[in-house]
Amino acid sequence: MSAASPQWPEVTLGEVCGFKYGKSLPEANRKAGQVPVFGSNGQVGLHDEAITAGPTIVIGRKGSFGEVNSSPTPCWPIDTTYYIDSTATKADLRWLAYRLSALGLTRLNRAAAVPGLNREDAYRQRLLLPPLDEQRRIARVLDRADALRAKRRTSLAQLDTLTQAIFLDMFGDPAAMLKKWPTKTLGEVAEIITGYPFRSEEYVKSGEAIRLCRGANVLPGRIDWSDLARWPHSKSDEFAEFSLRVGDVVIAMDRPWISEGFKIARVLPEDCPALLVQRVARIRGTAGVPNEFLFQLLNQPAFTRHCRPTETTVPHISPKEIRSFAYCFPPIDLQREFARRVVAVEKLKAAYRASLAEMDALFASLQHRAFRGEL
Repeated sequence: MSAASPQWPEVTLGEVCGFKYGKSLPEANRKAGQVPVFGSNGQVGLHDEAITAGPTIVIGRKGSFGEVNSSPTPCWPIDTTYYIDSTATKADLRWLAYRLSALGLTRLNRAAAVPGLNREDAYRQRLLLPPLDEQRRIARVLDRADALRAKRRTSLAQLDTLTQAIFLDMFGDPAAMLKKWPTKTLGEVAEIITGYPFRSEEYVKSGEAIRLCRGANVLPGRIDWSDLARWPHSKSDEFAEFSLRVGDVVIAMDRPWISEGFKIARVLPEDCPALLVQRVARIRGTAGVPNEFLFQLLNQPAFTRHCRPTETTVPHISPKEIRSFAYCFPPIDLQREFARRVVAVEKLKAAYRASLAEMDALFASLQHRAFRGEL
């Protein structure tokens, strides 16, 4: 530790700032304006009035509790959040936002049924408090490092749009080109199955096990294993027909939509091995139809319109709807050329993801040193 570090007093978070409660603002009550409205997981809309004084830190109270977001302008944090503005702290807000993110508030939860952050638990967290000038210097250093990470994330997002642009350039909108090539249904060109109803009481937490791909794991464009369920490896052979292979397309069938699209992902090498669970569909091209083409096809608005979720007790889409989706069937050679281009883009994305992971690790190390007085 540097010589400066022992000179910083150790304090509680409650001595540094106060968490103010956000205020309810239903979407129906919002008026046209440019003031950001924040929920527990980030900006959720706009309004014509703010309730904070200047730049603001927003902390998730319910739902995505402990998540930290920042607004550079006055905003309206809703009632699932706490917020900190210049009236709630004497600390530099940029430094404090970084410090709050590094405190790990997401691990604090006293609610039995609904996850939530109790501010008294947060107030008890201990940290070193540098002088205001040092806080500002640390914030400037971290801002520059964070800007590099933001550029890499932007590059990754642009690569996602590149794949979509290639698809539309080669094939056009599936809904508008039914006369250009022969029409086929998805069921004619792909194997479509749904998963097995694995019994939750037989899930295991340790030992030799295989991951289970459930609806909760399927997100737009990727599989998220943070909410992990596992099945005994010794029992996995009898369910081989429900295994996932690299390149498979999976769709969450219960509550499957986010905004205007569905939760559809491609299985990557790091997602295997895994078994498919009930209410998740696996789509695998047949007769030479590449999965890369099918994945992009299913992410088109035409598929979303065709499989509009049924509003029942648990809104869902059905295997029958998926199989009956009709689209213009381009020549196989053209589909394979598209797949070849996608593979090239995916290799570039993998390199960018690896680079971003390195940047994230370096940023975490930089934060650790900064908050210990070693920067």
